[in-house]
Amino acid sequence: MQSLRKKFPVLNQCIYANTAATGLLSEDLMEWRQGHDLDYLIGGSDMKAKSFEHMPKVKETVARFFDCKPNNVALVPNFSLGLNMLLEGLDKDQNVLLLSNDYPSLNWPFETRNFPRDYVGINEYLEENILTKIKTGKFNVLALSLVQWINGIQVDLEFLKQLKKDNPELLIIADGTQFCGIQDFSFKDSGIDVLLASSYKWLLAGYGNGFVLVKDGARDRFNLKTMGNGSVDRDESKRDNVHFCKYLEPGHLDSLNFGSLQFSLEFLDNIGMQHIQAQLKKLSNTAITVFGELDLLDKSVLKREVHSTIFNIKGDGQLFKKLGKEDVVCALRGDGIRLSFHFYNTVEEIEAIAKLLTT
Repeated sequence: MQSLRKKFPVLNQCIYANTAATGLLSEDLMEWRQGHDLDYLIGGSDMKAKSFEHMPKVKETVARFFDCKPNNVALVPNFSLGLNMLLEGLDKDQNVLLLSNDYPSLNWPFETRNFPRDYVGINEYLEENILTKIKTGKFNVLALSLVQWINGIQVDLEFLKQLKKDNPELLIIADGTQFCGIQDFSFKDSGIDVLLASSYKWLLAGYGNGFVLVKDGARDRFNLKTMGNGSVDRDESKRDNVHFCKYLEPGHLDSLNFGSLQFSLEFLDNIGMQHIQAQLKKLSNTAITVFGELDLLDKSVLKREVHSTIFNIKGDGQLFKKLGKEDVVCALRGDGIRLSFHFYNTVEEIEAIAKLLTT
């Protein structure tokens, strides 16, 4: 992983502990994007026409990376737009279970549409909290982030798989924005019915691209209405025979942004998700040990068996400014300071941050 750091020039200037806000741009992706725009400069509409024809290949790459059928992949500019389009097609009498203080772009679309809903707390007993509510039999939908944006608590995927098996009529909708790119993942084998994600964080694909993955059985739960020329690939004869995922693609798909997504997935694939996952596990274990010994982590994180590489440490605006002056890039989130580490980070960087926190 050390050699990969050279591809991310920002790392020469600071300790970058802010991937949970924005993933870094690699030199490789920058060069690809420059080549794309040069082709656009000299090719104009001919180049763009060929790029539009390439979009099925992008979907195939997404499908292969996440083990999903290509026809069940929709390309969307970001998670928020994808979810809002989906919810316009979901019956408003569905009882929804959400997590308290989950990411606003997940909870708010349900709340502003006045879906009947209830909430569970995010703590060390997250899975037990969810199961207790689901056992009441009142809920049709469970919607949650796989990794929490403030404190990095990660839901147990095996728990979701068993939950779906025991409650086949429960529609499970997941936000994968803080999850996709941190470990090898099979959508096909998961308990999730619909997974949506923006790709500018852990997938390192830049802004303006995301995706929706949907299981065959889940499509019947929605009556989608979003339509446009992109839904029929500019072929009006398809107007009355639109595939489910094309309802989520009513307009043109930008070849720069979705080409960046394809490039980044292939980049991560070449590194090997098993290697990335191993590095992130090492970083997570180090951070839990180091920050735990300094009494900077909430007990809900310390008591979890598995955690992501997002941590919220105790600290205020003054400490945040101090870290900034020492060239540590992080974020104020919730009641503390959020630190997040990707494969391009090192154990030594975590230890350096800990040293700053004690001086």
